[in-house]
Amino acid sequence: MTHPAHSTGDFAASFQIQGRAVRGRVARMSAGSIGPILARHDYPTHLASLLGEAVALAALVGASLKFDGRILVQAEADDGVVRMLVGEYSTRGGVRGYARYDAEAWTTLDRINKGKAPHMPQLFGRTGRLGLILIQDNPNIQPYQGVVPLTKGTLAQCAEDYFAMSEQVPTRVRLSVEETASGEWTAGGMMIQRVAGDETRGDTDEDWRQAEALFATLTPGELSDTGLPATELLYRLFHEQGVSLEDGVPVTDHCTCNEDRLIQTLRQMPDDALHDLVEPDGTLAIDCQFCARHYTIPITRVTGPVN
Repeated sequence: MTHPAHSTGDFAASFQIQGRAVRGRVARMSAGSIGPILARHDYPTHLASLLGEAVALAALVGASLKFDGRILVQAEADDGVVRMLVGEYSTRGGVRGYARYDAEAWTTLDRINKGKAPHMPQLFGRTGRLGLILIQDNPNIQPYQGVVPLTKGTLAQCAEDYFAMSEQVPTRVRLSVEETASGEWTAGGMMIQRVAGDETRGDTDEDWRQAEALFATLTPGELSDTGLPATELLYRLFHEQGVSLEDGVPVTDHCTCNEDRLIQTLRQMPDDALHDLVEPDGTLAIDCQFCARHYTIPITRVTGPVN
């Protein structure tokens, strides 16, 4: 017997509020996905939580993609404490993520905030921006990117801005990441979107207002509690209307790095910059920023003719 993906602790799935012009998605992550991603790097706790939110958001959005490829949730800044934060979801269900930050500036900010979670403008400064990047496996199709400024307090609020500005779709997003007493990480995300009215549906304003009000009662603890089945959580929220949950997609910790792809990237670097990286034995020592896998590549494989 095949069990639906949403019966596990690591999945992303779409749902529909019955009889209402509102669609949604829910994601849950734990030991099979977000746990090893956050454990792999020694990030400060609040930064690890933010990275977990980015990965959960990528899975939420990616679960509805109709093509083979991947989506990147990328927050970056030129002058921020955090310079780059990336959560990535593959339509095959693999997720990965990494963050690049100024450790000294982070310590100073943490002291100023007295240990409380920083808001997005504090982390990304005046130039902070959030991009959702869609990359199809088909090399003939150019990636699509939508960008909004990181001006709201949380990543979820900034994501709502993205959907309002880039896609003109009223959207509500909730993200939650928690570290248990035993040091295990769990994450959850949920989003709802208004379906526009038409001749068949009529006006969908009331459907949306009701869904928003119910969605606002969702707590962070409910969202990231992988012991609370998604079916039960959705029933708590929308039992008066009824809700149907699709089987969903299993989500796993999976990095797409490989030596051939890395070599192609290195071949795009200027010769001077490339040779600065060469070790005395004529090799390049490269670590994947996502999974921390180490590669030792002879420089001749990079500078030689393309096979």
